[in-house]
Amino acid sequence: MIDHTVLKADTRRQEIITLCEEARTYNFASVCVNPTWVELAAKELEGSDVKVCTVIGFPLGANTPETKAFEVRDAISKGAGEVDMVINIGALKDQDDALVERDIRAVVEAAAGKALVKVIIETCLLTEEEKVRACEISVKAGADFVKTSTGFSTGGATIEDVALMRKTVGEHVGVKASGGVRSLEDMNNMVKAGANRIGTSSGVKILRGEQSTSY
Repeated sequence: MIDHTVLKADTRRQEIITLCEEARTYNFASVCVNPTWVELAAKELEGSDVKVCTVIGFPLGANTPETKAFEVRDAISKGAGEVDMVINIGALKDQDDALVERDIRAVVEAAAGKALVKVIIETCLLTEEEKVRACEISVKAGADFVKTSTGFSTGGATIEDVALMRKTVGEHVGVKASGGVRSLEDMNNMVKAGANRIGTSSGVKILRGEQSTSY
């Protein structure tokens, strides 16, 4: 269930190599890395079941649909099997649902069955109505998952948001809880609320039953 994540701006090569070693050891679902590290991660994980996940339009979501689609095609060509895209948050708040849908659909079409698409809606910036609408548009556009957060804004995943997202998307679309999941208790609570994927930089500590101070 865990996407083993390192997305900090100052991440170095050895950190990616260590991330991939840990992902192999603990059989995580994926490593989630910035696009510049996709090729290295794919090489390090060759022969394993661990996928390479990368982020698109990250962390603000304010890129154009065309730019996001290019990012996806480039990432897939370098070995990514999953992409986590940030929606156009401003467009959602302007009630420009057509642009939000076009933005997500551009990524879904670029992934074209070659990569799983998760849509980051950045719940901490949205009203409840906006969260529901973002999830509904994501489903309509063909996304595989909706995801709570980038981990780089004003807040992370909450039990309430995960439950609302699961209720909105139903049982056939995934829900990823990301941001602030630091312990096994946190993870279990998110799963009970409806998450079936967890994004965290604390995966190893969680599985060891330790509390992490990282985000």
